[in-house]
Amino acid sequence: MAITRLFDIAYNQYHNFPQKASMSNKLEGNWTTFSSQDIIEQAEKLAAGLLAEGIKAGDKVAMVAYTNRAEWCIVDIATQLIGVINVPMYPTISSDDYIYILNEAEVKICFVGANDLKDKVAAAKPNVSSLQKIYAFDKTDGVDHWHTCFSDDEALHAQVKAHSDTVKNEDLATIIYTSGTTGNPKGVMLTHSNVLAVVENTQDALLAETGEKVLSFLPLCHIFERCAYFCYINMGVNICFTGTDNLGGPDGDLQAVKPVFFTTVPRLLEKVYEKIYNKGLELEGVKKKLFFWALSLTDDYEHGIKYSGLKAFKMKIADKLIFSKWREALGGNMKGIVTGAAACPDKITKVFSTAGIPILEGYGLTETSPTLTVNRVDNGNALLGTVGHSIDCVELKIDTSEGDYKPGEGEILAYGPNVMQGYYKQPEKTAEVFKDIDGKRWFKTGDIGKMLDGPNGKQYLKITDRKKELLKTSGGKYVAPSPIENKFKEDFLIEQMMVVGEKKKFVSALIVPAPEALRDFCEGECIEYNSLEEAIKDPKVIAKYQECIDAFNPKFSHIEQIKKFTLLNTTWEPVKVDGSEGELTPTMKLKRRVIREKHKTEIDQMYDV
Repeated sequence: MAITRLFDIAYNQYHNFPQKASMSNKLEGNWTTFSSQDIIEQAEKLAAGLLAEGIKAGDKVAMVAYTNRAEWCIVDIATQLIGVINVPMYPTISSDDYIYILNEAEVKICFVGANDLKDKVAAAKPNVSSLQKIYAFDKTDGVDHWHTCFSDDEALHAQVKAHSDTVKNEDLATIIYTSGTTGNPKGVMLTHSNVLAVVENTQDALLAETGEKVLSFLPLCHIFERCAYFCYINMGVNICFTGTDNLGGPDGDLQAVKPVFFTTVPRLLEKVYEKIYNKGLELEGVKKKLFFWALSLTDDYEHGIKYSGLKAFKMKIADKLIFSKWREALGGNMKGIVTGAAACPDKITKVFSTAGIPILEGYGLTETSPTLTVNRVDNGNALLGTVGHSIDCVELKIDTSEGDYKPGEGEILAYGPNVMQGYYKQPEKTAEVFKDIDGKRWFKTGDIGKMLDGPNGKQYLKITDRKKELLKTSGGKYVAPSPIENKFKEDFLIEQMMVVGEKKKFVSALIVPAPEALRDFCEGECIEYNSLEEAIKDPKVIAKYQECIDAFNPKFSHIEQIKKFTLLNTTWEPVKVDGSEGELTPTMKLKRRVIREKHKTEIDQMYDV
């Protein structure tokens, strides 16, 4: 069947390759499955129920949940069927952000997941005149269960069919509010055709086939995982929804599901690698030597590398004794992992890929639905250190006209059918991010990058920094902080790091220690560890972090090297326990303005003469 609207994907699966377990939820320790038929039937019943509530095409319905679940997707499909625009929200945003988004989008109904989400949205409701009703996916006191919105009325079902027939691919499907590092979030308007362009041009990069199982744990409210689930449905892949807290260990979902694929962010891979590395440190004698010998074999990895002779023999031994155990820890069936949202350290890519679990980086933004580029395992279309080559429907341009960039670098511009329509109710903001060149309306990503020659004669994109995050020292030199921060975070002792130095003589760093790794270091050095606050004042601990600085500094130019640092007794989070603004966006990017304000004293002390 022709797929021109997003909901067509679900019907295509149902009619052509129906799955008994198209989606599965892991809630309260038990798995609940939804067949292709279940998904269609429930989506149609909910769509009919929304019509009974007076919801009509063009109205807004919001969804928010802590853990991915099939119900979220069913709401997504149901709203699409009747031309309703869905507004997914992050569960961790502040109460003020809830009020802002619900008001600006004029949301009429909100579906909520477990825990405190009902209370959060209910607290916002008196300040949102448009919000008529809240439904909960789980039975919750004080709010209707979402099944009470279902309708079996035949006349309403006929209306659902009539409405779906009028939905066009250029119609607005969703408004996704970007987390943003400053100011209020902006609502990105995406049509059915925007998202479908990415589905059609990226699903071959998701290493799964019809009937195979994948895990989904990145938030569905982010377009990265949401687009992935549309790809999975289109491919007939069985999606197992879970949370990041349930992945590891002998009873974790990696072992229970044994997936062939998942999408993730680099930080999760870094934590998995830390656990692998720390287990290696616990080994003794020959086993320990074998472990680190195998680890050393990953240093020269490149995508598409072919080993021969003695190196091939060594790799075969290492695979049997060491790497096979790593694959088993991830379920034993992994074909590969696609990562995005932030830069993935080369070390992580090399270790997992050498072990037979290819790590493939991609790049995109909410405004581009999201994918612009991706590395692929097919025919060697991947280049380490890059985010891949552009997908077939996208054109990229490196614009050097509006900044002082290094040779070959410039702002990344994108053109294609996946680029958003604009920011909801913000025409001025929309105009700021588009640039007309040669009759085309190019989207200004705000990222800085360059193109590199790679395999198969293709150009591969390397991200070098965010345009707005460039620092300018008092000497007039520009410094890109992200590459420095990403490199330093390869050390297990560094959880987070932010480079500072705007209008200063040199650059410095605020460092958030990794608590577990620091505790392990203290135990190994016989340093009493009572609290993080005490540990970061210990001279041996400070000296150890100075060793980290000294080890990485030579990898950067003189002006980019960290001259001073401060260890912080804190954690950086999207939202603080008291509900105040956190230091990270929901997608875990640094809110530099917030961090600079919160740690102004520490920053100033590093520059006191």
